[in-house]
Amino acid sequence: MSRRHISAATALAAATALALSACGRDDDAGGGGNGNAAPSADITDGPATGTIEVWAMGTEGEALGDFLADFEEANPDATVEVTPVPWEGAHDRIATAIAAGETPDVSLIGTTWMGEFAQTGGLEPTPTDLFDENDFFPGPWASTVVDGTSYGVPWYVETRALFYRTDLAEAAGLEPPQTWDDLKAFAQGLQQAGAQQGIYLQPGQSGSWQTFMPFAWQNGATLTDGDAYTLDSPEMTEALEYYTSYFTEGLSQDTVLQPGALEQMFADGSIGSFISGPWHIGLVRDAGATDTFDVVPLPGKDQAPGTSFVGGGNLAVFTDSDNKDGAWKLIQYLTETEVQQRWYETATGLPSRPEAWESGVLTEDPVVAVFGEQLESTEAPPAVPTWEQVASVIDGDIEAAVRGAMSPADAVADMQSQASSIGTGLQ
Repeated sequence: MSRRHISAATALAAATALALSACGRDDDAGGGGNGNAAPSADITDGPATGTIEVWAMGTEGEALGDFLADFEEANPDATVEVTPVPWEGAHDRIATAIAAGETPDVSLIGTTWMGEFAQTGGLEPTPTDLFDENDFFPGPWASTVVDGTSYGVPWYVETRALFYRTDLAEAAGLEPPQTWDDLKAFAQGLQQAGAQQGIYLQPGQSGSWQTFMPFAWQNGATLTDGDAYTLDSPEMTEALEYYTSYFTEGLSQDTVLQPGALEQMFADGSIGSFISGPWHIGLVRDAGATDTFDVVPLPGKDQAPGTSFVGGGNLAVFTDSDNKDGAWKLIQYLTETEVQQRWYETATGLPSRPEAWESGVLTEDPVVAVFGEQLESTEAPPAVPTWEQVASVIDGDIEAAVRGAMSPADAVADMQSQASSIGTGLQ
């Protein structure tokens, strides 16, 4: 979903630790070339015209209307009407609008919703003559691809990296970890240097799959093959065994932290490291960790950078749009390099285009720049209609494994069993 549905997740991520909800698709599923199709309405040359109705959620919805003054000035015969929609009700509102044929022209779509809404026939395929997937980070672009066809364009993105206390690492004589073995030794060293927990990994509850799944991807696990889930692999089991070892060895606690506790415990040195997204930069600084932390890309199983989770928000045009021409032109504008840089300054939405990270404000803070580096190595869950149901199953099984109620092998088997019963929803 979005970095703000992350508020049903980010509020949960920033507050309860790392319980964020976001979205995407694995590289195999999304990498089958440019599977886009031309939209049903021709896109004309020249400026946009007419009314363009837009739905946007969270902070995006609040900021977008004023932000589009330049677009309207450049397109004087176009009027953009932005309707802010709370993330909490956005999914059902979009689903109802598609079913009734009463959609806006364009909407922000949480990336884990792409498969479901594309499958209904409610979204227009992305026009190949307007957008080139090579202009975007591969992970975010793949989150728009459903069954070989793109149905949107990545607008802003988020990914996860490793936050750590530099003073504790220096005291322990540690360099940032590059491999799984390094990460284990790193957590042990930070603990020996004074941290109560060498690393905080999410021990269950909503969104824990987002912290765990990078380890599975780094180990070669896949989530789907065609229209079937493939969760019960040796690679997935090995990754969960590695993940749970941090809890059995006392390097991470097996209870979810209360809102604000992660940031404060990191700032006072009780937690030596954790995995999270760019929103935590400001949170840990506000908690008092100003010059005592750094951020590095995730270690991989054998080398860095390791694959990380990618989420964010996509922009999509609806099949029932009355102004497809204007809608796609608006999306073109919002995904231009300079506009993406200005949007980051307005709403801290990280750009989906690598070119936007090469100059300007995103190069000025080296901690923020790390996330641009990490975006080169990311994956997202498959864009299938049932992913959110399956993600909830995975969350529960991770928690059971962390707390010893299930072995990692049994937890993975249960993930597969329930996922198979649910199905991918693809026809």
